[in-house]
Amino acid sequence: MAWSTRQLADLAGSTVKAIRHYHEIGLLDVPERAANGYKQYKVQHLIRLMQIKRLSDLGVPLSQVAAMGRADEEPDEAIRVLDAELEATVERINRVRAELAVILRHRAPMHVPPEFAPLSRKLSDTQQSLLMVYSTVFSEEGMEEFRQMIAARDDTDDEFDALPPEADDAAVDRLAERMLPVVRRLREKHPWAKDPAADSPRGAELAENTMAHAVAEFYNPAQLRVLQRLNILLEQTADTNDDTLRHGAACDSRADVDEQ
Repeated sequence: MAWSTRQLADLAGSTVKAIRHYHEIGLLDVPERAANGYKQYKVQHLIRLMQIKRLSDLGVPLSQVAAMGRADEEPDEAIRVLDAELEATVERINRVRAELAVILRHRAPMHVPPEFAPLSRKLSDTQQSLLMVYSTVFSEEGMEEFRQMIAARDDTDDEFDALPPEADDAAVDRLAERMLPVVRRLREKHPWAKDPAADSPRGAELAENTMAHAVAEFYNPAQLRVLQRLNILLEQTADTNDDTLRHGAACDSRADVDEQ
């Protein structure tokens, strides 16, 4: 009894293309050919094809199927490795599903970190963009500190967001003076804000440069002048750190925006 490639594929629930591929990568032995040149598959080919298909269905990459052995072997270690990989995959899927549930519950953009989903609808597009940049350099602890800070919005946040690029010096000075006590209170409550780049897993220098460039790119000239003026006021009130981490959902690490 012998089968053609098509018949073997039908018996195993596979395809002719898959069988040919298994031949090419050495997983399935090439059978003898009949006088007419057609391959003649036998029972051992069917058994091996079913083994390959079963392992593939279990999630074993074809590159590892050979290591799993034949039917008369017991590839315990390979099975344990596969099980561990599948466990990690299940954990990742469960985490993603949990994050999607949070996103759906708060109708948040998918690109926003899940812990910020409850706040996302209050954030402008600019603020969301800045948040994404900061998430690349903040530590996990820093992200939590930042989340707590932006959760407590102040009227000055809205004023800062709405400040037009052509705002005059008087308007800039007034807003900076109104923001000063807000920033000082937040820095007292969240000491991390005095140097948010210090614990960055990317390194303080890279974090500071990344944050400063983001602020310079996304804020308009009047908003940058507010931050510059606010830094001066902080220095004048004996706050020697020159970062300003609080204005809507954005921060300026060491606010060197006057040099941008």
